[in-house]
Amino acid sequence: MNSSTPTANGNDNKKFKGDRPPCSPSRVLHLRKIPSDVTEAEVISLGLPFGKVTNLLMLKGKSQAFLEMASEEAAVTMVNYYTPVTPHLRSQPIFIQYSNHRELKTDNLPNQARAQAALQAVSAVQSGSLALPGAPTNEGTVLPGQSPVLRIIIENLFYPVTLEVLHQIFSKFGTVLKIITFTKNNQFQALLQYADPLNAQYAKMALDGQNIYNACCTLRIDFSKLTSLNVKYNNDKSRDFTRLDLPSGDGHPSLEPPMAAAFGAPGIISSPYAGAAGFAPAIGFPQATGLSVPAVPGALGPLTITSSAVTGRMAIPGASGIPGNSVLLVTNLNPDLVTPHGLFILFGVYGDVHRVKIMFNKKENALVQMADANQAQLAMNHLSGQRLYGKVLRATLSKHQTVQLPREGQEDQGLTKDFSNSPLHRFKKPGSKNFQNIFPPSATLHLSNIPPSVTMDDLKNLFTEAGCSVKAFKFFQKDRKMALIQLGSVEEAIQALIELHNHDLGENHHLRVSFSKSTI
Repeated sequence: MNSSTPTANGNDNKKFKGDRPPCSPSRVLHLRKIPSDVTEAEVISLGLPFGKVTNLLMLKGKSQAFLEMASEEAAVTMVNYYTPVTPHLRSQPIFIQYSNHRELKTDNLPNQARAQAALQAVSAVQSGSLALPGAPTNEGTVLPGQSPVLRIIIENLFYPVTLEVLHQIFSKFGTVLKIITFTKNNQFQALLQYADPLNAQYAKMALDGQNIYNACCTLRIDFSKLTSLNVKYNNDKSRDFTRLDLPSGDGHPSLEPPMAAAFGAPGIISSPYAGAAGFAPAIGFPQATGLSVPAVPGALGPLTITSSAVTGRMAIPGASGIPGNSVLLVTNLNPDLVTPHGLFILFGVYGDVHRVKIMFNKKENALVQMADANQAQLAMNHLSGQRLYGKVLRATLSKHQTVQLPREGQEDQGLTKDFSNSPLHRFKKPGSKNFQNIFPPSATLHLSNIPPSVTMDDLKNLFTEAGCSVKAFKFFQKDRKMALIQLGSVEEAIQALIELHNHDLGENHHLRVSFSKSTI
């Protein structure tokens, strides 16, 4: 590049040989260590969340670029943001600092056509005069009927992506009003509503195809046909940020096991730090297992999460299970008494069980597949260490992602069962009260759905015949359909729940049994 151009003339480059004194703030930023195959649009996307990008100069031979922001303030915000959280392009860390240049003059430079085209495309989107691919085309300047609602599908979901994570990522592109998350066709999806359709356009352009965490949790984004979302509950599945008065409906109790340390070069905006991040559910590795977590190279100390950083949670080497997995390995079962149905009922207290497989060659081990990772974590936390049929059950995350059904003609002895369409799932209905009534196993059971004709003695006899010693019993004063029954031990209560949940009490009433937090 000839040195007569009034732009970067290579001096910036020489100064890195020693520790260069930090420049005073400038709206021109100097980016180093850029991968050679990176596109102009990708470099621009680093600046987009912080404001308008007004110019770009790519020096591919030197793996550098200069990015000019519309204002010094935007550049300062960007540098401050990326100082603790190293940005990555194509999973390579990028280094950003202020340039000595106050502005970029690139008019007379060759090879600037692509940069200018990329900038024009971005500014057209920002001003709303461009129809994005996938968006309805238009004759006018702003897209008529362009929805402020994005539909987001997350592929390769190896780690749980919480509503908070989505809020943090998408808030960089404008005010997020509402988010609803759900699982459809076995894919984790979200609907997210911005205050303005422009923000939605802008976020789609910057984030579509990006990974949230390293090499996984890929965002696929398009515009929703809905133009506004109706959120009934504020909890971990849905939220209306404009209405803090909504009930929680079905909020899971938030789990706060110790955070797993984070490994690997992360995706969009995450930094590899072992963080005490305020996300539920973090992936728990109980400290008792004595896993030593190696120091993460380049990791920062425990950070409280900023409004924009996202942790990349990865598995700890040596821990067998996959974080974010919904399949549990259950060991130390009593092979003579355990059945797929029994495990389905017990684990079903903490989530919807889709499949159970008791190991053909080792019947004291089983795999239990839950509806999602939250539920698997919940079941593991509550059931591991409890006694069942005289043995202390152990539950850990499995290395299997699903439970395979036996092939035609394969001998299985009924040890593998698919319960995905069972009518006994407790958590199918969004907003179900069951979400609020998840408690650890206890000697006192909560009974419900009791028909008027069934008496206290009928129920006591039912439990005595199942081999339990009944210590106390009481109907709810306000609602005789419900009662508490206290048994001799937690183990008795677990076995009674397995045996008697869904027991036919006549008059088309099936008994509902769950663990109670109260005692009699």
